Amino acid sequence: MQGRVEQAWQQGHPLLWLLLPLTALFILITTVRRALYRLGLKRQPVLAVPVVVVGNISVGGNGKTPTVLYLIDLLQRQGYRPGIISRGYGGKATRYPLWVSADTPASECGDEPALMAQRTGVPVVVGPDRVAAAQRLIDSGEVDIIVSDDGMQHYRLGRTLEVAVIDGQRRFGNGHRLPMGPLRESVARLQHCDLIINNGGPAQSGEALMTLAPEAWRRVDSGAQAAPDGPCVAMAGIGHPPRFFATLAQLGIPVVAQHGFADHQAFDAAQLDRITPTGHALLMTEKDAVKCRSFARPNWYYLPVTASLGPDFDSQFMAKLKEKLDGVRQ
Repeated sequence: MQGRVEQAWQQGHPLLWLLLPLTALFILITTVRRALYRLGLKRQPVLAVPVVVVGNISVGGNGKTPTVLYLIDLLQRQGYRPGIISRGYGGKATRYPLWVSADTPASECGDEPALMAQRTGVPVVVGPDRVAAAQRLIDSGEVDIIVSDDGMQHYRLGRTLEVAVIDGQRRFGNGHRLPMGPLRESVARLQHCDLIINNGGPAQSGEALMTLAPEAWRRVDSGAQAAPDGPCVAMAGIGHPPRFFATLAQLGIPVVAQHGFADHQAFDAAQLDRITPTGHALLMTEKDAVKCRSFARPNWYYLPVTASLGPDFDSQFMAKLKEKLDGVRQ
């Protein structure tokens, strides 16, 4: 079902026009909500540290998590002590805000926060109220800047910088708002963002090109480096599974079957055993691996990827951050 909807959003379908009343209502609600904050009729709590929001204007996997990981590394190299906040989609904690450690199960905090905590080692807090999550980080005294994984439309959260990530291949689909199309906000919204990152290209004017470089394969159960051997089955429960399958094809890995699942979907051993014939290796993304580690088979492997944006982007990002912070101090 998800695949058919995305196909309609990309290629168009006459039945989508039946959703026009719902799209009009969606546009009205989001426009009014943003205007209330812009006019000061709804207030944004003042936070004691700068906040960098990494988000997008469309649904689906655009590359926000690799961008957050990249910015965390950049900020650390510049002497900052960053922390991360996230909604924690897919997690079911008993209370929020939830402080995430490298050992926190993805079933509690969500797959992306679990991945980010394990990869970066920086403080991570999740919760539906991102302001409360940010305040939890600030109260810890461990951070002097916060990066928000998603949250561009969470207008109650004040932000120092906005970084928008777009999928270079799918871009904006049919150009319509939800549910007629994939857009949360209009394309014009990008004019108000400080930086625009294009994941995968081709990048257009004003967009920084981001590439994702595969690292060494690792075993899901132990995290140890190991290359898959023999026939393979691939699975992906991410925003856009074809991206992972295309990466495998580019790497020349023979795959006998591909299985795409919904973003943030939970898995169990029996479910994945059913799609993996005897003697076959199961290949997955790192985001899926954090949900499967506790029950992984020895022949399950995941592929970490690392974002690359280049020195020009680094300089531009740091310059914009300094400009905004200098403006606040004046």
